[in-house]
Amino acid sequence: MTAPQHGFATRAVWSGRERCRTTGATIAPIYQSVTYTLPHAGAPVEFDYSRTKNPTRNFVERQLAALEDAEFACAFGSGMAAVTAAVSLLSSGDHLLATHDLYGGTHRLFTHVLPRYGITTTFVDTSDVAATWAAATPRTRMLWLETPSNPRLRLCDIAALARSRPPGVMIAVDNTFASPYLQRPLALGADIVVHSTTKYICGHSDALGGAVIANDAEVGAAVAFHQNCVGAVPGPFDSYLTLRGAKTLPLRMEAHCRNAQHIAEFLEQRDDVAEVRYPGLPSHPQYELAKRQMSGFGGVVSFRPCGGAERAETIAASSRVFNLAVSLGGVESLICLPARMTHASLTDAERAELGITDDLLRLSVGIEDADDLIADLHGALGASVRAVTAV
Repeated sequence: MTAPQHGFATRAVWSGRERCRTTGATIAPIYQSVTYTLPHAGAPVEFDYSRTKNPTRNFVERQLAALEDAEFACAFGSGMAAVTAAVSLLSSGDHLLATHDLYGGTHRLFTHVLPRYGITTTFVDTSDVAATWAAATPRTRMLWLETPSNPRLRLCDIAALARSRPPGVMIAVDNTFASPYLQRPLALGADIVVHSTTKYICGHSDALGGAVIANDAEVGAAVAFHQNCVGAVPGPFDSYLTLRGAKTLPLRMEAHCRNAQHIAEFLEQRDDVAEVRYPGLPSHPQYELAKRQMSGFGGVVSFRPCGGAERAETIAASSRVFNLAVSLGGVESLICLPARMTHASLTDAERAELGITDDLLRLSVGIEDADDLIADLHGALGASVRAVTAV
């Protein structure tokens, strides 16, 4: 284990590591076993069944906790499994406040599943601190933040919200877009951090995963209890891939941020682009908050081309380096139409209210050469103009 004073890159490489007691292997092995032989019935052992605990999963959980400067982390089989585990801290009759423009899968859980268990949700503009807490009720037990939000990249002032919270309200932050390298919600006053580790933490689009991370022992125990009861855990190989991927998180995030900044500036200079959303642009309405709250601006850029939905679809279809696909945070660059892909489960009215228009494009900027990415977008933008004009 690394010491708390060690830098982020050192913790990324060495936290969670345990020297193999048999061989001395430097890299933690994959413990594929489901069950473990006991010395006798009822023996107090650390491992007996891998749904409850698995050595490889233990390694990645310790690593994730270290990256967020936290005491407790529970790994899950997907980001949505982690979201579900975090809101399992609520009970029937409780009220949840949530960022109004968040990931479509989270919105679906909050609106279609939680009500069946007596948990209600109010969606609010959490970039407005006063409006957020004005929507609280005596039954409010949790504030769910997504910052930057998906796909409009709005920010929430975590510290201001934490300082002004009503008594008895937990704050949970989906930190997927920023990653632990760019933003530390617990240090800003949040109680719970949630990640889809599938994205930047793993970083290679080859392992599903999620995590719930906290400092409070009671919260950590409750989430671990849910993890064991429900069993939505990652397998040993996915845990290993996440452990391996996270070692290079700081290097990759620097490249993601650098490339995304170049692309956002390129798009903002074009006359045929109506809007560019990126926290690293001075034109972003929360640019100053982004500089204060984050150590970098992330790898996601959203933009609206002139010419409407038809042109946006043509851009997405014409790109060659940017692949048309959902997800984000991998080393490869992706492009998607949120209204028809990641947020298709929302109604037309809900998407309109959130600014998720049919012409909105979301870029997950990878770590390729920035010149190649810009050339690809330049070509797709040009091809889309010709295609729309020809119709």
